[in-house]
Amino acid sequence: MNIQDKANPVDYGPERAEMAAYLKAGEAKAYALGNRGPIRYDANGSVAQDILDAYWRCGFYVFEGVLGADELGDIEADIQDVLSRLPKDKGAPLDAQGRPALGADCEAPTLFWSKPLGDPFGGTDLANGRHPTKMTEPTPAQGAPDDVVYLILGSLQFSEACLRTYGHPDLLAVAAAMNGDDFVPFTDALFIKEPGLGASVAWHQDGTTLWDSPTWDQGSHGFNFMGQLYGCTPANGVWVVPGSHKQGQVDIKAMVAEAGSERLLDAVPMVCAPGDVVISNRQALHGSFANTSTDWRVTLNMGFHRRGSVLGAAGGGIHSAPAVYDTARIKERSRIIGYAIDARRQRFPNETPFAYKPFEDTGARHSWDDAAKASMKDYNLLDLSI
Repeated sequence: MNIQDKANPVDYGPERAEMAAYLKAGEAKAYALGNRGPIRYDANGSVAQDILDAYWRCGFYVFEGVLGADELGDIEADIQDVLSRLPKDKGAPLDAQGRPALGADCEAPTLFWSKPLGDPFGGTDLANGRHPTKMTEPTPAQGAPDDVVYLILGSLQFSEACLRTYGHPDLLAVAAAMNGDDFVPFTDALFIKEPGLGASVAWHQDGTTLWDSPTWDQGSHGFNFMGQLYGCTPANGVWVVPGSHKQGQVDIKAMVAEAGSERLLDAVPMVCAPGDVVISNRQALHGSFANTSTDWRVTLNMGFHRRGSVLGAAGGGIHSAPAVYDTARIKERSRIIGYAIDARRQRFPNETPFAYKPFEDTGARHSWDDAAKASMKDYNLLDLSI
């Protein structure tokens, strides 16, 4: 059964009409921004300058049609396998079929749970308190489970298809254009927003360590790619306040108070078709509402940093244990890029693989084989979280 066949629709109760109007208006504003289209290159083979300009103006860009039908099919098959291997209940060591549950033997943080349509981070001290206000938590339909998985970290160890997407030559070319040829990884994740169950993510800005740095600028905390398996709508997608990545740390509580609710006045949704990939600045103010719609959202999050932002920096302790990041750690974490490039080469031999400059400069070679697969376990213990 296709996972999209299963839906648990609900609505926002007395605020249903207001929410519907907000979603519609936000979508219109999003399409007026001029920050969407296919990945394009100039005559020199560089990512087109107008794409870079639009990204830095808005803080995000929707790349259309990046992932083709074959790749989406591979990802969907892996996602169905991942979902079938989740613990039968929160904390259970086995899945519904009696097999060892996904992530049960991992040391690194892996599965994040929420009450259906809940907001597990908003208004708490979790994640360094970067989600200061709570989102509305609609009432799920009768019979909903007690808890649902909405976030899976270290996702590349569970899905070879996701690893291959991580090595997509056009996406890595964009990463080099944004963060320099010596860009480095951040972290990777799967967001699962099931219809009628998917949790919200309260308004926040990513990044913890460089806000007060004398060299801080609009790109200091890197970006995330967000690949969309089924696309995303105003109702189930991420919303962002355009331009907020340039403003430093904003007063989220004041913005919510001004709006009179969590429906921030200047926010717009990232609206995508299946196969689109958004690039989103981590400093931009963003969040998502509980998924009361009838549509699934499955998002492949893949983050990257500037090497200069990471080398010698003290880790923020959100995605991995606090540490000062040295050359050896960056090199070890970056091997995943090499594995991804080779895994993709094996699946799509007619593509020209991306040439990652740090590997080209040192002659490093990474083969995607059984030994590499075994080495992926808990790779996210080495995430470069700033």
